[in-house]
Amino acid sequence: MYSPPMDRNTRQRQAIRRIFEEADRPLSPQEVLPAAQSYVPGLGIATVYRNLKALVTDGWLESVALPGEPPRYEVAGKRHHHHFRCRTCDRVFEIDGCSTNLAQLTPRGFRLEGHDVVLYGLCTACSKIV
Repeated sequence: MYSPPMDRNTRQRQAIRRIFEEADRPLSPQEVLPAAQSYVPGLGIATVYRNLKALVTDGWLESVALPGEPPRYEVAGKRHHHHFRCRTCDRVFEIDGCSTNLAQLTPRGFRLEGHDVVLYGLCTACSKIV
């Protein structure tokens, strides 16, 4: 008798979702793994990648692309925002909204349809060390 496949990673997926809700910032799979392992010991990186892919497919997560880096992920459905990447600890933080009129930078005759802005520097914790 056939039975449809069950979601084998319910506990793992719940842990991963919880990590994103608690962090409230874009995370790499390598950041997700140790945090999720505190809820599900023995969780492996392949399971993290598989669940991230499923959460993107489900529309719960979206990919955050930073130039020259592997994607990070954040909870989907947030208002327009940008990102700040700390060049010391490599963590990425959200910057709410836009503070400038980027249409002014668009060449004459061009039509701006979107933009991404990534700021680089030191986060609060890293700037205290330097």
